[in-house]
Amino acid sequence: MANVSVYNMEGAEVGTLELNDAVFGVEVNEHLVHMAVVAQLANKRQGTQKAKTRSEVSGGGRKPWRQKGTGHARQGSTRAPQWKGGGVVFAPTPRDYTITLNKKEKRAALKSALTSRVQENKFVVVDSLKFDEIKTKKFAAVLKNLKVQKALVVLDDECEKTAVSARNVADVKTARVNTINVYDILKYNTVVATKAAVSAIEEVYA
Repeated sequence: MANVSVYNMEGAEVGTLELNDAVFGVEVNEHLVHMAVVAQLANKRQGTQKAKTRSEVSGGGRKPWRQKGTGHARQGSTRAPQWKGGGVVFAPTPRDYTITLNKKEKRAALKSALTSRVQENKFVVVDSLKFDEIKTKKFAAVLKNLKVQKALVVLDDECEKTAVSARNVADVKTARVNTINVYDILKYNTVVATKAAVSAIEEVYA
């Protein structure tokens, strides 16, 4: 099993934590990780784009001039794509971009992402992240003590004030155990998690 150092809010090492190999020591499946990221980004798309084709724009019911004898090229409608006010040739229409992965694939991708962060020494465990008051400056100081920038901070349910304190810090996102996802784990340089959050992750995904 992998061992990681545990730090306090001052950035001092206060112990070590043994991670469960069933979650943090799996074989990294890059293909599943890629599928999970593509699915997540695709599922964010609204798919509501729409433009009118020549059959949907108004007007153009009559032929603008006779077929022959005018010197102009033949035209059947003033709403053909080459005319101003005409329809779009291959107009986008509303569609569903949803990509589905089964539960096993999602879990395997998440475990692979977490394992990759541990292997790259980008997984930081903090013994606790509890604040007495909501204070952005204090949270920023904690990240500075941990020498962390652009981080995904995984919190347990007792860190509500910490989550609010982190809202206004640039390049930082907080997440609960049940909301972590592959895209965020890979997007941020470092994953910072409390000991309680790590235990909860192992309990849910092991």
